[in-house]
Amino acid sequence: MRNIIVHKTIASIRDARSAALKLHQSVGFVPTMGALHAGHLSLVERARDENDLVVASIFVNPKQFGPNEDLAKYPRQLERDVELLESIGVHHVFAPPSINVMYGPNFCTQVNPTGFDETHEGQVRPGHFAGVATVVTKLFNIVQPTRAYFGQKDAVQCVLIRRIVQDLDIPVEIRVMDTVREPDGLAMSSRNAYLTPEERAAAPIIYKALCAAKHIYTSKPNCSTSEIQTIIQTILESNPLVSEIQYIAVDDHDTMKPLENVGPNGAIVSLACRIGNVRLIDNMILT
Repeated sequence: MRNIIVHKTIASIRDARSAALKLHQSVGFVPTMGALHAGHLSLVERARDENDLVVASIFVNPKQFGPNEDLAKYPRQLERDVELLESIGVHHVFAPPSINVMYGPNFCTQVNPTGFDETHEGQVRPGHFAGVATVVTKLFNIVQPTRAYFGQKDAVQCVLIRRIVQDLDIPVEIRVMDTVREPDGLAMSSRNAYLTPEERAAAPIIYKALCAAKHIYTSKPNCSTSEIQTIIQTILESNPLVSEIQYIAVDDHDTMKPLENVGPNGAIVSLACRIGNVRLIDNMILT
């Protein structure tokens, strides 16, 4: 018999949260789109260590996918994901079985974060961050967590969620954890499963390029953005399986606004590129 409880409705997960409130239990929340890997599980483990109860959500949110993106083929493996979550101590999983559970037939409200479409990631994926902001706000309202856990790999998303919580006075502590990487440096991602063996062997070049950027900053803290972008571009272009570089950004790590020079306050260097046909993102904080 399972110890984990899978909730298919908003009313059901809210009842569980109400019971926790009566017992003055803290709730750690890990929102996901499923296809879980060790990066997700590290967030769950931190939530388990810091809270009385752990709630995870599994929902492939259509509002954050563009018309030419991979919504239809995004991996869905609910049974496996629930088994993984149960094995590391998750108490409740909110897994809406249909889009209508989250967005009813007359749904018309959207959280539209000003300025995030102007980030490098937002320019490549217009409307993406409104979709993220809307679903995260809904999930926070449904679960009412004490703390919520996110991975640093989605750099702009982390800045966005902190902004939402502050601007809308949502009483949740946002915890951003370091990116979890494979032994060769590739950031863990559900989309890594799309890579062919040859592409997978080439993909660590992304981390290599980011490490080169960090080396420049370490040796020259007042380096320019163009110096960092040049070294990253040179390394990425050295591998023919890097089929497209969408952007190389050097931004303020609190606002994701572009910088001309890094300076003593540091920055966040982020990039998006395609290895073959697979779009991958990664970043590194310069401090």
